[in-house]
Amino acid sequence: MRMKAAVLFEQGKPRPYATSRPMVVEEVELDPPGPGEMLIEVAAAGLCHSDLSTIENQRPRPLPIVIGHEGAGIVREVGAGVTDVKPGDHVITVFAPSCGNCRYCVRGRPNICPTGNAFRAAGQLPTGTRRLRRLDGTPINHNSGLSLFAQYAVVARRSAVKIDKDIPLDDAAIFGCAVMTGAGAVLNTARLEAGEGVAVVGLGGVGMNALFAAVAAGAERIVAVDTNPRKLELAKQWGATDVFLAGNEDCAAQVREATEGGLDTVIETAGTVPAMQLAIAITARGGSTISAGLPNINAQVSYLHASMVSEERSIRGSYMGSCVPERDLPRLLGLYRRGKLPVDRLKTSHITFDQINEGFDLLSDGSVLRQMLRPNA
Repeated sequence: MRMKAAVLFEQGKPRPYATSRPMVVEEVELDPPGPGEMLIEVAAAGLCHSDLSTIENQRPRPLPIVIGHEGAGIVREVGAGVTDVKPGDHVITVFAPSCGNCRYCVRGRPNICPTGNAFRAAGQLPTGTRRLRRLDGTPINHNSGLSLFAQYAVVARRSAVKIDKDIPLDDAAIFGCAVMTGAGAVLNTARLEAGEGVAVVGLGGVGMNALFAAVAAGAERIVAVDTNPRKLELAKQWGATDVFLAGNEDCAAQVREATEGGLDTVIETAGTVPAMQLAIAITARGGSTISAGLPNINAQVSYLHASMVSEERSIRGSYMGSCVPERDLPRLLGLYRRGKLPVDRLKTSHITFDQINEGFDLLSDGSVLRQMLRPNA
């Protein structure tokens, strides 16, 4: 079938993207789903910093490629062997597909399945295929087994979770990345308990979901840190007990003084070296620094090893919020239904293909939380 898609042909184009136009909207061919695959109509796809980092060439990808990894849609066709979903079902997509059989999958850690990573690096679906091509026949690569900046997508069955139809799809889309990554870092990786204190460094879509989850978990003290005063205002409205401007040179000292030596749990979601350094600096003795933000693939952060040992600190990563999607998405959607994860507050605007490059300018400026692409609008 023919459809519209936003194709990335060159990484690292200069800003403003409204002028350099890294995302090229054109008609492409999408082949029907094969065995173990399904065709979904993309209802909404979020513009995420991981997409921006791909445009910026922070993470090299095979080109040309259709990016977009956070979304939800409606199943329109299923391939051979797919029997548990049917046309008309609603799904949330999963950007870290897993094999279901390796030692990581069987131990409940499908988010770090190496099989999914291998196909992602090759620009293929987890079934080992490509279903996208230009009208001249040139193959187009898939992003995270999804490629959601398009009207339709063929995805592997393991790359989607069925959901109830009463959930608005543009809310559901945010669960595909920002909610799992942010809320999951708090609830799964940190296992935050009621009465504990936590800091969130970086208040984008992922960071705000970490904030929502900290409130839902009953954290006694929630410290929010960002370089954007407007986001700090929102964090205060949405449950933060303390806010600090990260641009201040003495920010770390201010946080430590206000919290009697730092927080036991610090979640870093900005994906930058300065943010991670600040997160480590405001972690208390015996505390944990958890990074859920993806930096440049060559980024390095140093720490005082002796202090980590003598103060029993820990530093760890959290990928996709340590989530098992089939287990955790229903739980997270349950919190959403009860008003505990108010993701609708994060939606800055709905955009069409014509606005996608300008949308990434706004995201790069840090002036928005979540812009939702509606490719079929």
